[in-house]
Amino acid sequence: MTLRIVHTESSTGWGGQELRILTEMEGMARRGHRVHLVTPANAQILPAARERGLSVEALPIESKRMTGLVAMRGWLAHHRRGYDVVNAHSSTDTWLAAIACATLSHPPPLVRTRHLSTPVNRLPTTRWLYQRATAHVVVTGEALKTRLVEGNGYDPGSITSVRTGIDLARFRPLDRAAMRAQCGVDDRPAVGIVATLRDWKGHDFLLDAWRDLAQRQPGWQLLIVGDGPRRAHLERRVSDEGLGRSVRFVGNQDDVPAWLACIDVCVLPSYGEEGVPQSLMQAAACGLPAVSTPVGAIAEAVVDRRTGLLVPPRDAAALGQALARLMTDGALRAAMGAAARDYAQANFGIDAMLDAMEAVFARAAARPR
Repeated sequence: MTLRIVHTESSTGWGGQELRILTEMEGMARRGHRVHLVTPANAQILPAARERGLSVEALPIESKRMTGLVAMRGWLAHHRRGYDVVNAHSSTDTWLAAIACATLSHPPPLVRTRHLSTPVNRLPTTRWLYQRATAHVVVTGEALKTRLVEGNGYDPGSITSVRTGIDLARFRPLDRAAMRAQCGVDDRPAVGIVATLRDWKGHDFLLDAWRDLAQRQPGWQLLIVGDGPRRAHLERRVSDEGLGRSVRFVGNQDDVPAWLACIDVCVLPSYGEEGVPQSLMQAAACGLPAVSTPVGAIAEAVVDRRTGLLVPPRDAAALGQALARLMTDGALRAAMGAAARDYAQANFGIDAMLDAMEAVFARAAARPR
């Protein structure tokens, strides 16, 4: 069955959510489905979609205002017969699409993909959105589904957990020395974080831990891959605290596998409401052990004491101890990295995500309009 799927994304930022949308769209297009994206003109996902050859257009839906609702309703009214399902991703575009569909006759069914594990309020309007206005809710980890079922009393049959899939042919172990030469990285051991520079990703706690680690393990370096609103703050900290010789900011990088190959230990000390972070799945697929926190659904990406170590969030001391354990024990790094690679091969493939999303969309499309 060929599906016609339109994605909506109101966020103008960049991160794992946007990458998930593009990865899924590319995979569905390869399978012969028709995919399209509507997003604000200033959204970073818009040029990224065009670079990948995906169908995309700008729509002023970045805020919950009448202009956004009118734009969404007008677009859906014009295209409602052209698509089998609408897949909304952020809160704003989900509300706009839900209200627009509620005011149209025979609208396409709405599927909501929820990428984070932030608590959902128990207001009647929100219950309407999740249990009546949407044909189905997709979450990116089992922990997120559990929270909606147990915390909000939502019907478990209306929610499906679908982990983000990654390209296991692309994310694989590469020659470390060669990739360090290619990326211009010093050929010495490295801890690395691949994440947007937002406060809740925990970079400040990582730097707190690194102050001590840099003295205890002077042969190591810290690579910070990614960009974002906290970069200037973090760079000032590194300069003010004299960490510049061991910490390097490299910004956003398209060739993430090459940069992961430069790293010996992956770290993500997030304290926000994560789903299953793609950077941890990608690192596992590349055979890297990880140190992270058990927030959101991270425990589905890092198996504690098997593929990495989990520490309490916002605890720089515990973070430093876990990193030191891996930094000083090459055998443990190798064992956990091999286990991470095996776990990724068994659990993180893109086809499992596409199969599950196809099933969700097909069920939604079969519902009477």
